[in-house]
Amino acid sequence: MSLSQLQLKKYADVLAWGLFTARVKKFRVYDTILIRFDLAGLSLAEILYAKLLSMKFNVSLRLISTPRMEQDFYSLSDSKQRKFIYSGEKEFFENLNGSVFISAPASLTHLKNIPPERISELLVARKPLRKIIEDREAKGHFGWTLCTAPTSALAEKASMTPVEYSRQIAKACFLDEKDPVKKWKEIFRDTAEIKKWLNALPVRVIRVESSRTDLSISLGEKRKYLGVSGHNIPSFEIFVSPDWRGTEGIYFADQPSYRSGNIVRDIKLVFRNGKAVSIGAKEGAKFAKKMMSMDPNACKIGEFSLTDRRFSRIDKFMADTLFDENFGGKFGNCHIALGNSYTDTFAGNPATLTEKRKKALGFNDSALHWDLINTEDKKVTAILKNGRKVTIYENGIFRY
Repeated sequence: MSLSQLQLKKYADVLAWGLFTARVKKFRVYDTILIRFDLAGLSLAEILYAKLLSMKFNVSLRLISTPRMEQDFYSLSDSKQRKFIYSGEKEFFENLNGSVFISAPASLTHLKNIPPERISELLVARKPLRKIIEDREAKGHFGWTLCTAPTSALAEKASMTPVEYSRQIAKACFLDEKDPVKKWKEIFRDTAEIKKWLNALPVRVIRVESSRTDLSISLGEKRKYLGVSGHNIPSFEIFVSPDWRGTEGIYFADQPSYRSGNIVRDIKLVFRNGKAVSIGAKEGAKFAKKMMSMDPNACKIGEFSLTDRRFSRIDKFMADTLFDENFGGKFGNCHIALGNSYTDTFAGNPATLTEKRKKALGFNDSALHWDLINTEDKKVTAILKNGRKVTIYENGIFRY
């Protein structure tokens, strides 16, 4: 890791801000917080661990499997092992109050030759645990955030040196500022104004147009826009989980995407009646099709997002979805996520949402959540319920 000790301390400060901001209800002394981290993220995990301990939290630590361990798991395990949930894990999640994930991958391609259906088995098996966390978060009892620490593997796939990659992370997260937490608070305040404006618009349909995208998305009933909530560091996107049933047209992702050891380039999706009926890609099309057949809802949209280039200083491909989905650059970006919805974009109390109600409102339910990013110059139009058209985003900027 090429970040300095001062930058690591600032990073830990920002993560703590993100964690406390993301949770609806305030944390209490002796709440339990989980820190999950890759081995290369150990230095940052140590600083964050000490910080949270000094604040009187009970901190649990989990080291993520190394690439060798992960490869062996999928290669040597059988279906029963991949679906296994450890004794006590359900109870652990039912009593967890917060979580921080420090991603620092030593490899992005070690699972390339693993059959995607094996990876899907694990994701589907652990879905009930994610549901526990989602329910606790909806009730205000759980908060989470995550970040990425620089590694040689990330730098290589992004075509940078490790030093250059570390500088990009520092720039994106404002670790080169004297007080990065103050900067994040300013962005939190400024983006709140945009969300307030968007949520006041009686939108029926969102249309996205660029040189290779022409997609219409039904917003759905009782929706609200979220973003810059502390959940991701960095995060500049403003997003919503629309009604998947109203998705029509063509979507093109010009940003490459690394997922489960595979890379997908120039993916083109054609949606009809809410489902991706045609899937093509310059590279990785076979893998993409398998991901989208993970379960019956993996081929449907779960999220639509826009990033305003005035906030994001990310201007290079980072080979990491956390950064790439917040790309600023010349034209900002939009992305869709295939698969699972964020039910906290329900304009009401998410804790009151039953499975039947979620389905009726068009919130998608899947073990997959895969962000696919378009950085082309685009125009985004909102078609209001009275038929009026309003340009809400153009040249990478929200038009509010």
